[in-house]
Amino acid sequence: MNKLIYSAATILMTLSACAQSNFKEPTVFKDSNVEIRQIDQHTWHGNGHLMFNESIYLIEGEKSAILLDAGTYIPGLKKIVEEIVKKPVTLIATHVHPDHTGASVNEWDTIWINAADEVNAPIFMKDYKGVKRYLTDGQIFDLGGREIEVVFTPGHTPGSTTFIDKEAHYGFSGDAFGSGNLLVFTNLSTEIASCNRLTRFINKYDIHHFYPGHYWGNNLETPTRVNDVAKICEGILDGTMQPTEGTNKNLPNVVDMFGVKINYGEEQKR
Repeated sequence: MNKLIYSAATILMTLSACAQSNFKEPTVFKDSNVEIRQIDQHTWHGNGHLMFNESIYLIEGEKSAILLDAGTYIPGLKKIVEEIVKKPVTLIATHVHPDHTGASVNEWDTIWINAADEVNAPIFMKDYKGVKRYLTDGQIFDLGGREIEVVFTPGHTPGSTTFIDKEAHYGFSGDAFGSGNLLVFTNLSTEIASCNRLTRFINKYDIHHFYPGHYWGNNLETPTRVNDVAKICEGILDGTMQPTEGTNKNLPNVVDMFGVKINYGEEQKR
């Protein structure tokens, strides 16, 4: 089986060591499957409970809204988010993994994904019958008075994608930088290139932070975090940073430095 494919149990095991939640944002909706909190006047984050705070992000403009990711299992998600913004909501995936493109994607007739993650779609979106549209690097989603730019940041998966609100000086990175615990399924050189590329965006547009794919309130992906991920990956490749043995059988090597863990296998050391 393609080593990019991993089980839900593997993800949960790897993420289980992360810190406890520490949310400050007010809750606007809560049921047994998801809790949605308000980041600012037109932005919300929601957390499921099945794969360590798997996160979704609702982003509203004057004319339309988008939802980044759909969690693992959140029944009625489309109705929930459309009730919050009172607008139709377009669904976009940061990447195709089961804690981001779970069963609720089936509530949408269309989903936007990075075509590079089609390798994972037959496993993790096998029941999806709608239309898949493909993101392009540099694409702009104009929501009316608010623009969200697409930036390809492969490494975690081939199609991992970051989304930036340049006017607000923040963005949304899915699992591209790991939420503090990065699983590299492609290779370390690709992850380094994505870190360096995103750093150029950070510097050019004064981006303060990114909301991650597993947000627990105090683990924003800062410019320092992005640089540290690159440093660790570089250290692994040049032999200056040695791993310990982890618990993920597919990515058994772990380097834990600067408050972030990098999980990888020998196949990723290139």
